[in-house]
Amino acid sequence: MKVVIVGSGSVGSSIARELLSHGHEILLIDPKPEVIGRSGLRGARWLVGDACEISTLREARLEEADVVVSATGDDKVNLVVSLLAKTEFGVGRTVGRVNNPKNDWMFDDSWGVDVAVNTPRLMTALVEEAVEIGDLVRLLTLQSGVSSLVEFTVPGDAAVIGSTVGSITWPADSTLVAILRDEAPITPSIDDVIDSGDELFFLTTIAAEDELRALLSPRKPARQ
Repeated sequence: MKVVIVGSGSVGSSIARELLSHGHEILLIDPKPEVIGRSGLRGARWLVGDACEISTLREARLEEADVVVSATGDDKVNLVVSLLAKTEFGVGRTVGRVNNPKNDWMFDDSWGVDVAVNTPRLMTALVEEAVEIGDLVRLLTLQSGVSSLVEFTVPGDAAVIGSTVGSITWPADSTLVAILRDEAPITPSIDDVIDSGDELFFLTTIAAEDELRALLSPRKPARQ
């Protein structure tokens, strides 16, 4: 997969390093030539230039990219790059970094953003995940604010404990995509049994989150 990453700061470099280790072809665009020598990214290609300029993106042959990641520390740059990638070069998938949570609403398909990664919000969600066992935690918002990736840590009194994945009637717009059990990821099958302490990851519409939350709620105490 060919991935173009705009911005080679700590975020962009970390993404590039991970993707390189998985064998992907990486091109980084940055206006500062000095970052190349200190990046330590072996195997990556570089282009020095302003990614908000069409000429730079043409030189990068952006139309050949499978994914464009806008990972700079400037939300305006990330929005412009995403929009140009979509409208001028027809890139299939764009990922935009949100630096200021107040700008989150702009990172949608009207600006050419397929996936918005709000780092401060993600960090907040991960903190909440550590302390709010038994509550649905939104990790990421996807596709113009319609869909999300959410996590639910199953408490000891959850109604779904002991049920198989296939026997549960999940909300129509929610899909269980992974189970994390004893720190090992599991690809869910219909025969997997939900257990206390499981971390369940769902792709869901934001509108269906309340249904999902209700389904995963604790068992109601028996009447005396």
